[in-house]
Amino acid sequence: MRRITIDPVTRLEGHAKIDIFLDDAGEVVNTYFQIPELRGFESFCVGRQAEEMPVITNRICGVCPEAHHVASVKALDDLFGVEPPEVAKKIRELLYMAFFVTDHTTHFYALGGPDFILGPDAPPEERNILGVIRKVGVDIGKQVIACRARNHHVIQMLGGRGIHPAAGLPGGWSVAVNETQRQEIEAIARANIDFARFSLGVFESIVLKNKDFMDLVTSDLFFHRTYSMGTVDGRGQVNFYHGRIRVVDPEGEEFVLYEPKHYMDHIAEHVEPWTYLKFPYLKAVGWKGFVDGKHSGVYTATPLSRLNVSNGMPTALAQEEFERFYSAFGAKSLGDGRFQPVHHRLATHWARLIELLYASEHMLELATDPVITDPGVRVKVRTDQIKGVGIGSVEAPRGTLTHHYETDSRGILTRVNLIVGTTNNYAPISMSTKRVAQGLIKKGKVVGQGLLNRIEMAFRLYDPCFSCATHSLPGHMPLIVRIVNAEGVVVDSLRRDS
Repeated sequence: MRRITIDPVTRLEGHAKIDIFLDDAGEVVNTYFQIPELRGFESFCVGRQAEEMPVITNRICGVCPEAHHVASVKALDDLFGVEPPEVAKKIRELLYMAFFVTDHTTHFYALGGPDFILGPDAPPEERNILGVIRKVGVDIGKQVIACRARNHHVIQMLGGRGIHPAAGLPGGWSVAVNETQRQEIEAIARANIDFARFSLGVFESIVLKNKDFMDLVTSDLFFHRTYSMGTVDGRGQVNFYHGRIRVVDPEGEEFVLYEPKHYMDHIAEHVEPWTYLKFPYLKAVGWKGFVDGKHSGVYTATPLSRLNVSNGMPTALAQEEFERFYSAFGAKSLGDGRFQPVHHRLATHWARLIELLYASEHMLELATDPVITDPGVRVKVRTDQIKGVGIGSVEAPRGTLTHHYETDSRGILTRVNLIVGTTNNYAPISMSTKRVAQGLIKKGKVVGQGLLNRIEMAFRLYDPCFSCATHSLPGHMPLIVRIVNAEGVVVDSLRRDS
């Protein structure tokens, strides 16, 4: 049996490899999307004070520390039994919108965008942000850099640091927003809206008006019918910061709508011996393996999934794009603003840009809210009110993020559980890479760089962050990864002792 290995995979956060096994006829028998790195946040946080978690867990990832920071402070609110002031919630959400703008911009232009802007067959050394700038022009490159710079400035202003924010506290926030800052953030939000609309225009000209790309987007190659997950507000519309978690089946029918604190009633995690990352699935359906369809418990939590579960977008311009999106795929209306889910996975890139526009618009709403400059940003926390369990959830750019802490009466952590955006998507990622590999690798066909890059496009569309996802460890070395073939026979073994 022949093996093709893509190691390392590129343009993602963290480390991963893809092993593709071929039979004697040259056909793909199976693929393994392996996560070999070792992380230990759930283990080494045990024994620490719970209030340290917002500045510990935001070190999990250099791309999305804001997501872990905000989810963590929400978990502490729950743990200490406090309700933050309205202004504190709005400041948290304001920082979070700035973060979403920077993150989605990074993925579109630096991680996912090169496949479209330069083409999947471009030389590997050109498929990067520098190649994108050469293709679209220095002026556009400057806009991308300026967008990230101004929003990281907002994150530093509100969060205390440009990376790994430190301002979140149980019961609120540690710094108020003054009028001068508010005016500056308002101007930045307006610039973000212009940039988001510009980015949607770039996507339209390069992808939507390009028949070859649209044929790829709408092909069966990047297609899976799974359940979709995302957080919705009281009107059933997209919300990144608060709400209930909705899951819809492949036809768009609501499967469940639950409070984040009840996640363990609905989500379980499957373990495979060849990877350190777990595979979440819907408990009520069960784990049926790496298959899609209504009878499989596999679900997806991505920008595309968030659109699929929602009654629309809460802001006007994003709503226009939302309706245009589903019209382009011929999706039938289900009423209440919802449409039949779109299952073409490459459409996730388009959904991500619609979210970029929503985050920009909502950032402006928050920056112009009279409450945002209220100085009362925190309520007192009493240690004698510790509940023993605290759960917080937000929508990270890569999917639903849950922080679950358990403590003793002194607030010392006894258990930590994290289900991060990429973990939700690990089964779909594995399925997508296998589907593309089986669709492209055929007997007698030369396996070149362009073909392998198309396989990488199958995971890259999920914008995975494996530093976040590989947060658990057995607690000892050596790390041994065994690779098995379709018959379950071990064909290779990797060992790391330190």
